[in-house]
Amino acid sequence: MAKKKFYIRKNDKVMVITGKEKGKIGTVLKIIPEKERAIVEKLNMVKRHTKPGGKSAKGGIVEKESPIHISNLMLVCGKCAEATRIGKKVLEDGSKVRFCKKCGEMLDK
Repeated sequence: MAKKKFYIRKNDKVMVITGKEKGKIGTVLKIIPEKERAIVEKLNMVKRHTKPGGKSAKGGIVEKESPIHISNLMLVCGKCAEATRIGKKVLEDGSKVRFCKKCGEMLDK
């Protein structure tokens, strides 16, 4: 099965557009293409009750980020600092870049 391409990538700044975290902004830590989800830094936190195991792992209640569906995220432009739709275009040198639909700023350098 071919890997699905998404408009959001690792280290992108995103805004949550729906759900309990609506309006919050964070950085994408990881993309899970099989489930169409992303883990965003400090958003959608859940508590996990873990047993102590291994050499250094302590037991107890651990807070960690839970995946959010990619359809609930929107890219934040670095220039206009707003959640925006993105477009793709091919430059003269043949490279593909993403750009902000609001201000036209290139997102990939």
